[in-house]
Amino acid sequence: MSSPIMKYFEYTPSSKLIADVTGAPTCELAKFMDKELPDGPEKSAGLRKLLEAKDCFIRAALDVK
Repeated sequence: MSSPIMKYFEYTPSSKLIADVTGAPTCELAKFMDKELPDGPEKSAGLRKLLEAKDCFIRAALDVK
């Protein structure tokens, strides 16, 4: 079963810059970690931190414009 946080890693290529820079790479890494690691507090913490990093990457990509 997928972790509930996974819904926040989905992306749509509405902004090519955001999709290229952040969407696909973080989504693929999150999917891999969710599939390969056992459920538990460390996996949850890691996915939360990856989501925080994704948000930072999006803000950085928007600053490029």
